Amino acid sequence: MNSIAKNEDLHNSAEVDSDTFEWLLRTGDNVLILSQRLSEWCGKGPVLEEDMALTNVALDLLGQTRLWLSYAAETEAQDRDEDSIAFLRDAHQFRNVLLVEQPNGDYANTLMRQFFFDSWHYFFLQSLLNSSDVRVAEIAEKSIKEVSYHLRRSGDLLVRLGDGSETSHQRMQEAADRLWTYTGELFSEDPLDQRIAARGIAALPSGLRESWTKHVTQVFQQATLKMPAADAWMQQGGKHGRHTEHLGYLLAEMQFLQRAYPGAEW
Repeated sequence: MNSIAKNEDLHNSAEVDSDTFEWLLRTGDNVLILSQRLSEWCGKGPVLEEDMALTNVALDLLGQTRLWLSYAAETEAQDRDEDSIAFLRDAHQFRNVLLVEQPNGDYANTLMRQFFFDSWHYFFLQSLLNSSDVRVAEIAEKSIKEVSYHLRRSGDLLVRLGDGSETSHQRMQEAADRLWTYTGELFSEDPLDQRIAARGIAALPSGLRESWTKHVTQVFQQATLKMPAADAWMQQGGKHGRHTEHLGYLLAEMQFLQRAYPGAEW
C-alpha cells in the first residue's frame, strides 16, 4: 500500500509540475512574441523618440521573458534553459495568445495592439502579486513597475492620436476594429486555468475582463473612439498551439541564429 501511495504522489506531483510549466509557457510566450514584434520597429519608428520608446518596451518585455521562461525550465527539469525553450521550439509548441503575434502593420495598428495587451497585462500582473507561488509573485512585482509605464504610455498616445487629426482618428478606429477579435482570448479559460486558479497561483482569466473593459472604455472615450461590439466573435487557439501563419515567419527570423549555429555563444 505504501508503494502504491508513493507512486500516486509522484504521479500527482508530475501533473502539478506539468500544469505549472504549461502556464509559465503561456505567460512567458506572450511577452516573448510581443517583444520580438516591437523589435521589428527598431530603426524604423515614425520619430526618434518613438523609435527609442518602442525599443525600450521591447527590452522590458524580453527581460520579463527571461524570468518566466527560466522558471519554466526549472519547473520542467529537463536540462533546458530559457534560451532553448525560446529558440528551439516550433510554432505549434508556443502558447502565446494570437493578439501578440499579429503583424505590426502601420503605427496605429502597433499602438492599438500594445494598448489592448498593456491593459490586460497590468491587471494580470496585479492579480499575481498575491500568488501562492512566491516566485510568481516576485516576478510579477518586478514586472508590474515596467508595465505600469507601458500602460500609461500606450494610453496617452491612444488619446493623442484618436482625438487628433481626422486621419489619425480614422486609422486608430480601423486598428481597434481590426484587432478587437483577438482580445477575447485574453479572458478565455480552460481546465488548466481552472487548476492553476484552484492552487492560488493565478486568478481565472475571466476575472480580469471587467477591469480591462472598464479601463479600455475610459481611454476610448477620451480618445473619441468607438468601442467595438462587446459580443463580437473572438478568435482563439494560441493558448493551445493553434496559431496564425504570422507566427511561423516571426519565428523564422527570431530563431535563425540559434538554428543555424546550434549552441553558439558570444
